Amino acid sequence: MEKIKITIVDDHLLFSQSLSYLIGTFEEFEVIGNFNNGKEFVQSFPAAITPDIILLDVNMPIMDGIETMKWIKANHPGLRAIALSVNDDEATVMKMITNGAKGYLLKDTHPKTFREALLEVHQKGFYYSEMVSGYMINKLGNHDNKVILKEREVEFIKLACTEKTYKEIADGMCLSPKTIDGYRENLFQKLEIKTRIGLVLYAIKNKIVCI
Repeated sequence: MEKIKITIVDDHLLFSQSLSYLIGTFEEFEVIGNFNNGKEFVQSFPAAITPDIILLDVNMPIMDGIETMKWIKANHPGLRAIALSVNDDEATVMKMITNGAKGYLLKDTHPKTFREALLEVHQKGFYYSEMVSGYMINKLGNHDNKVILKEREVEFIKLACTEKTYKEIADGMCLSPKTIDGYRENLFQKLEIKTRIGLVLYAIKNKIVCI
């Protein structure tokens, strides 16, 4: 059986080596490359062997995970990357997902969950852990496109899936920040979500935006 090829991009040598060892214990996978930062990874292309999955640290010097993810999305959109971080704040998760990351894992993820995430990204194309998205996945899974969205609501959702602030969204839609707050709260209630990450996941699941 041909093994699934993994590349690790992380500036912490000890973590990178430990992760390589862990992956080596999974019969389905093999590590074919380790890079200290995004710049080193980018400069490795065109590579003789293209990885099936990239494990991408979010916080790195020189070229961080967000910038690297933007480069992958622009130049090799077919590459599947999973973000790795100790940080689960909403803004960081959203930036990685909207820039094309197929999953987001905290670095203290259990090895069993980590292996499952690798398999799901390889087989299904994405994995959003319960640890990061919490209850939202279950909530979103109950929606089957029965929710009717107005044209302006769809426009707002698309803009909310970018890195724009709510004030910038208000300016782009020629509306007041107060009106935008109303759009946000109404959608949160309508879609049974509580955060901007939930809105992004809903948009991806229902193909309002593509990553």
